[in-house]
This record gives sequence, structure tokens and C-alpha cells, in this order.
Amino acid sequence: MPDPSFDHKQFLSTISTRPGVYQMFDASEKILYVGKAKNLKNRLSSYFRGLLSDESSIGQAGLSVKTQSLVKKIAAIEVTITESESTALVLEQNLIKALKPPYNILLRDDKSYPYIIISDNAYPRIAFHRGSRKKKGDYFGPYPNAGAVFQALNFLQKTFRVRQCEDSIFRNRSRPCLQYQINRCTAPCVDYISPEDYQADIDHVKMFLKGQSNNLMKQLADKMESASEGLEFEKAAILRDQISALRRIQSDHDMESGSGSIDIFALSKQSTQVCIHVMFIRDGRILGSKSYLQEDKLDGSAQEFLLAFMAQFYLASGVREVPNEIIINQQIPDEERQVLADALSDKVERKVKLLSKVISQRQKWLQISISAAEQNLLQHLGTKASLLKRFQTLQEILGLDEMPERLECFDISHSSGELTVASCVVFNQQGALKSDYRRFNIEGITGGDDYAAMNQALTRRYIRLQKGEGAHPDILIIDGGKGQLSTAKAVLDELGVHQVMLLGIAKGTTRKAGFETLVFTDGREQTLNGDSPALHLLQEIRDEAHRFAITGHKQRRDKKRKTSSLEGIPGVGAKRRKELLRHFGGLRVIEQATVADLLKVPGISKKIAEDIYSALRNE
Repeated sequence: MPDPSFDHKQFLSTISTRPGVYQMFDASEKILYVGKAKNLKNRLSSYFRGLLSDESSIGQAGLSVKTQSLVKKIAAIEVTITESESTALVLEQNLIKALKPPYNILLRDDKSYPYIIISDNAYPRIAFHRGSRKKKGDYFGPYPNAGAVFQALNFLQKTFRVRQCEDSIFRNRSRPCLQYQINRCTAPCVDYISPEDYQADIDHVKMFLKGQSNNLMKQLADKMESASEGLEFEKAAILRDQISALRRIQSDHDMESGSGSIDIFALSKQSTQVCIHVMFIRDGRILGSKSYLQEDKLDGSAQEFLLAFMAQFYLASGVREVPNEIIINQQIPDEERQVLADALSDKVERKVKLLSKVISQRQKWLQISISAAEQNLLQHLGTKASLLKRFQTLQEILGLDEMPERLECFDISHSSGELTVASCVVFNQQGALKSDYRRFNIEGITGGDDYAAMNQALTRRYIRLQKGEGAHPDILIIDGGKGQLSTAKAVLDELGVHQVMLLGIAKGTTRKAGFETLVFTDGREQTLNGDSPALHLLQEIRDEAHRFAITGHKQRRDKKRKTSSLEGIPGVGAKRRKELLRHFGGLRVIEQATVADLLKVPGISKKIAEDIYSALRNE
């Protein structure tokens, strides 16, 4: 039963049968739900059908329990008549975006799409870009998320060795950086490559980003043959490696045939939990995909939910690109499907097709999306809800455009500066990703210098990541304050790692859990409430990094205690160690022996005796 103050019979007797939008409010005049209808009278009557028949239960009207809960809260309804149903759809989405009703689908991900930009100067830079496209240069995209951009940038840097460093760093280099040393840049900053040759590499990058891989490989093959004929074998080898890299990525993406600008939506639903997997196809290539986990607050049909989701996905956002073709896995009535297609066509001023029956390559893409939606929903349902809440809260606190998917945290452990071990632990939205944990035995530093230890660990870790041996995190967490954070920033700047956010977590003045301070690279500091889910996530990953570092240090220390000091001496293998122990009776006696004493052992030459004597004295 709706709010007693609301006379639904009187209200329905005055409602028009024309298309329009309706807004439902509770007794405190707070918005509950915004909807649209081709026939307002018929649509609104459906909410009260059981009551109009004088039945005692709203459930007899065919409404879900969730919708019954909505109806019970209705105290007022406002309607707006429109010229057509497609016009009502656009108005509905604008109202949802402005009012954020609790029973509607509310997409947080309405930020602008990321692009790849190639700057406009003598030695162009390729970089990640989000926001207004005011900078001079060529833009490629849009990509579905930041991860897809960084994956493309990583491939381009490894294959064509074009720079990604900031212009301020580029202008002030006096020697090549580590990117040059690991073969990911041709060092244009110090004129190791001519503007003409560098521009040729940029042209190849542009061809790849435009989807002209076949023409690019043919062009590179012609240049390789010319270089070989001209006895420029080093240049020919570089071109050969570029062709091989392009062939590998084509092999990896052999599903990507065809053409067109297409978005694919696959919905999987269990109870009120919904996963919609969206795949983005541009020029016949899969740019990327993303899953959206939602709750159907009215527990309606899958078809209704998908239509409402797509309407908000495109119409409530002024930045999302609308493709020429949209493919869905739900059989939606032609009339309802056409309303959305018309609204999208009016928005972009070109025809947009909305299809559910496809064949050939499009059917394969749809099946991949359906499988992804089903698997991700099952995974989501099996994951602790608190963990996802922690990531969402962290996103909100840090003001991120997208929810972070991968976090890394480093910590250092040693005993009075000896046997230093650095740990790296990784968390994703399912929790600890222990298969990606790493430890680093730190050597060649002053004992107890945690900054030098952190520098070495981060350098070793991120050189490997830059070489493509793993995935970059969204956020790198450092257990420490400004000093440790500055060390980490210097390492990432030197390696040209720009896609990772740095965050320090320092113990407060009381050094007790719950009083930690977040430290940012711009000098800001922030203290979170002790009950903040984001703080709990950061504490958990910090403590896990600490545990993993201490465990590694203890293992290294125990190994040293169990290891004979004879091990590692050149020329002293298992057989000679056995003879030494048999002759002297124990390691302590061997350590006190002279060179002359050692020469009495069978198989020990003068040189080996001197090496043993020297090694044991140094120990």
C-alpha cells in the first residue's frame, strides 16, 4: 500500500495517455525513482493494478518484492509530457543524472574516455591523455579504460622505442636515461637519433594506431631488405624485431577481423545481482572491455535492466562515444529497442543500429562477452562484499576516475642493517594475489640505509615491468613518509613510469593502528577515520608487505646460519669440504688453520689453501 496521503485512484484518473517522464517521491519529498513511458497512464497504472482491483496484496499485481517496496514509499508523483518516447528517454536520463534516485541505475563511471596523444614537436612524445583535447597533437582512441591505453603504450615503446618522458625531463637531459639502456627509447634527448629517423618511427606508430598493421609490416619488410642490401645489418635486425612484434600481436588478436565501430553488451543476472560486460571494437580491433557489476534495485527483467543501463551509459554522459553499431545478448521487443536507437541516432546525428541477432565474427565477439559476464558475476558473488566496498571507498577518497584494480606495496626488513630484504605484495579486487608477490635480497648498500634499499628494490622491480614481464599497478603504496615516497618517485621518474599513482602510508605520532597518515607526492597529507574501509584496505596490504618482508629476512638469516662458511669459496666443492672437515674435525678448527695446515689436506693446492685462508679471515 502506498503512503496513505497519496490517493492513487484520483491521481491515475487525471493522467494522460501520451508519452512522458514520471518522478516518484516519498513523504519527505525525496526522490525515489524516475521512469519514462510511451503511455503514462498505462505505465503508472501497472504499479497499482492490484490495489485498483481491491485486492489485499500488491504481490497479486505481478510486481516484484523490490518494486512493492518502492510502491509502499510513494507519497507523490510528478509527470512531464513529451513529444515522443525517445524524447522522454533523453529527459529521463538527464533527471537520473541530476537527481540520483535510489531505485534507478546509477553509473559512477561517467568520466571522459582516455586517449593516446602524439605531441606536435620535433621529437614527438606518445602519452596517456584524458580530458579536453586542447593540446596540439594527434589523438588516438578513445580507449575503454586506462589499462588498455597503458597496454598499447607499453607495446609501442618496446617495439618502436619512441619516448614517453615529460617534455621538462626531455629538455634537461645530458645523458641517456635507463629507458635507452633497456632498449625502450632511442635517446632523442641527446641526439642519438636524427629527427628524420625518429619521425619515421612516429609514422609507424601512427599506422599501427590507425589499424594499418598489414601495410606497416609490408613497409617495414621493404625497409629491412633495403638495409640488408646496403649492409646495414644492425638496422635490418631492428626492423626484423619490429615485424616479429607486430606478427605476434596479430597472432594474439586473430579474433579481431572485420571492420566497424561496435560496442557489445552482454548481461548475466542472478537474483538482483547483475554483471554487464561491455566490449569495445574499433576498426575491427578489440580495444578492450570492462565489466559493470550492478544491483537491480527493482528486480525486474534482464531486458528492462539492460535497456535502462545502456540509456544511462550513453545518454546520461556527455563524453562517451556512441558507435555505429551496438550488439546485445537480450531479445528486446523491436519497438522498445528502436526507441533507444532513435535517441542515440538523434544525439550523434547519424544512424545507430541496435542488434541482438548477429552472425560470423560478431557472434564470436558476443559469445566472448557473454562468457566474461557470466564468469565475472560468479566471481563477484563469491568475493567478500567488504573487499569491494574497500576499493570503492579508496577510489572515492583518492578522487580516482576509475576504481583501482591492482595495488602494490613495498616494505624493508633487516637486522641491524644486515641481510636486508625488500618485499612487494600485490592486491586486486579479489584480495591478495600471492602468485605476484616478490622478494628482493638487497646487496651493495650501507647497512640500515632503507632509502637505498627501497631504491634498489623499486628499480629492479620496475625495470622488469617496463620490459613487459608483469602488470603495472594502479597504485604503488610505500610503507613510510615523505622521505620514502620521494625515493620511490625519483625511481619511477627515472624509469619513465608515469601511469602509477604513488601513495605513502606513515604511522602517526602515536604509532598505533588507526592513526596512520596518507602522504601524497604533491606534499599533501590526509588522515582517515579509524573505521574507514579504505584505511582498513591500506592497513591490510601494508601489514602483509611487512609480514612478507620479515619472513624473507628470517629465511635469509636462517640460511646463513645453516650454511657453511666454506660454501662459495672458488674451487671448494662438496668433495673438498668433506676432506677439510674430516681432516680438521670441525669448521672452527678450519677457521684457525694456517695456509701450511691447509696444504696438508688431500686435494688442496697452495692457491686453494690461500683462497680458503683469505675467505675465512674476511668472514
